[in-house]
Amino acid sequence: MTAAPAPIIRVEHLFKRFGALEVLRDVSLTVARSEVLCVIGPSGSGKSTLLRAIAFLEPYSTGRIYIEDTLLGFVEQNGKLVPDRPRNIDRTRRHLGMVFQQFNLWPHMTTLRNVSEALVLVKRIARGAAEETARTMLAKVGLADKADTYPSRLSGGQQQRVAIARALAMEPQVLLFDEPTSSLDPELVGEVLQVMKQLAAEGMTMIVVTHEMGFAAEVADRVLFMDAGAIVEHGPANQLFRTPHSERLKQFLQTWKERNLIGL
Repeated sequence: MTAAPAPIIRVEHLFKRFGALEVLRDVSLTVARSEVLCVIGPSGSGKSTLLRAIAFLEPYSTGRIYIEDTLLGFVEQNGKLVPDRPRNIDRTRRHLGMVFQQFNLWPHMTTLRNVSEALVLVKRIARGAAEETARTMLAKVGLADKADTYPSRLSGGQQQRVAIARALAMEPQVLLFDEPTSSLDPELVGEVLQVMKQLAAEGMTMIVVTHEMGFAAEVADRVLFMDAGAIVEHGPANQLFRTPHSERLKQFLQTWKERNLIGL
């Protein structure tokens, strides 16, 4: 019998505290290569903090996060975890790309420069080659004709697609999305979700924190429901949405359906 491949991301007994406030409570999960994991839950449930911890933008208090079997953020010395060197942390998380709620584009740069700049500064790629890659990524998200346009001349949906192209240009093995449509007008949400659906179809490993239940039901391999900093329920998307077990998830989904006047 062939052993299952090791998960690309492994989170073990993660806790995160801000002073006396515990925002993540004993969170454990794995993400397989080419899997789409959607994380849902009410505001303040710890979803974004979890994503930021996985990217080590938010150092965790206790627990462990492994990226490709490499411990992220810490090294073990004499049975204790001590902070790792920044260079090692950057090397470990080079496999990750992140797309935020806000687009964080440089307003004084064209979309081409926004996508290519990190390739030049971080990967030390020659500018010509970096811009060639940037044009390819812009075409991938449907913005080939916007290479010379500045962010202020783009819609919110277009800006978020530029942000996705920027993340893709770094060739991550995993893309992390932190509520990527929450800042968009409803009519612009679809164009961003369409790009994400295409990435999922191409086999991109993705962790998506989202309030878009329809997207999660359609695209996710698994869905994870969080509340009060803990994982309440998780499982295949169809199972979790059709036959939720916990009362808290049933309540959450019913509230969502009533607000959106739609069934899953």
